[in-house]
Amino acid sequence: MIKPNIPHNESARLAALRSYNILNTDTNEIAFEQITHLASQITGMPISLISIVDREEVWFKSTKGMNICSSDRNESFCSYAVGHENDTFVLEDIRNHKELKHHPYANMEKNSIQFYAGVCLIDSDGYKLGTLCVIDTKPNKISEQQIEALKILSKQIIKLIEFHKANQSLLNVQKELETKNESLRSFAGVVSHDMKMPLANIIVTADILRAKYGGELDAQAKKYLDYLKNSSFTLSDYITGLLNHYESDSIKEGGVYESFDLNHLLEEIIDLLNIKFDCEIHFPENNIELDCNRSALEQIFLNLIGNSLKYNDKDKIIINIDAKVTEKEYYFTINDNGVGIPEDKIEDIFTLFTTVGNTDRNGNKGNGIGLSTVQKLVMSLGGTIKVESIENQGTSFIFTIARNFK
Repeated sequence: MIKPNIPHNESARLAALRSYNILNTDTNEIAFEQITHLASQITGMPISLISIVDREEVWFKSTKGMNICSSDRNESFCSYAVGHENDTFVLEDIRNHKELKHHPYANMEKNSIQFYAGVCLIDSDGYKLGTLCVIDTKPNKISEQQIEALKILSKQIIKLIEFHKANQSLLNVQKELETKNESLRSFAGVVSHDMKMPLANIIVTADILRAKYGGELDAQAKKYLDYLKNSSFTLSDYITGLLNHYESDSIKEGGVYESFDLNHLLEEIIDLLNIKFDCEIHFPENNIELDCNRSALEQIFLNLIGNSLKYNDKDKIIINIDAKVTEKEYYFTINDNGVGIPEDKIEDIFTLFTTVGNTDRNGNKGNGIGLSTVQKLVMSLGGTIKVESIENQGTSFIFTIARNFK
């Protein structure tokens, strides 16, 4: 009995095979089982196999009609196919083959192999990874049309293998990004908390200096103190926004799903905002009962209503809140009469750290964190958010939350 030939590009072939990370993976994948089933149906053969030819062993990804997991490479007919100069290898009557008639698989006492036809699994770089083969326990023949059908199926196998590789790469990238994001979240949390106290000390110190030495300071010195205090407040707001953004995941994951009254939630939020302006806030005419992540929805409304208050240059602020329930989602609208958003900035407002250039009622610029946090929370609750705005007239935020989404 002759031994199988080793391909001339064996080292590169094995490297390519390793890159797919398919050796010894699940042998019960439906997509591969369907292909071996089709191969047997098309050819009328009782046995069909998908083989992967490794350095010393041939491993079978899917089998039909034969209970086998692997075989020694020197004895597998699939090794002969991979080492053959052509992409197809057919043995119609193995016992009468001058070089393979003594092959152990052809001389077993029971169910010896007498017919073999294999087409190579060739990847996009031209490497033979293994075969799709059909087998019979008696001499047989296979037509050109059947061979072509097996070649078509072999290409589908390669697509599945290459898809598996691409999917694994994406999963690895996703895992790496999750790890980096977790590290960034931890870093942001630590740094932000550590900066809060020094900033509070700066604000308090500026007030003490003004109170104790105000009579000795000229107008310019007082202006510097005001600038120092206002800058500290701005940085403190920035840090608070950053913390809220990175803690939004915790709000989503740790939030309690409960039933609650929307208008009652809105009343609590208005109390938290401690509004000092002339302002009218209109709640939904029809109050609704919600069943969702209360903490996440509270954070969303806090940010959006807070923005409507801050970015408003009217003597009287008017905010209208509407809500309705559909079969699949809760639907919310928050409309104000504020400064609006420039048309060329609308598409960017949910991008982290992106600002539209407007200043709030106190002349401070935003930090581009709040709306990004809102979008993140809305999406985590299975919803969507969009904005409609006319500059100098007002803005409407429309968002949804999926019902029974946990």
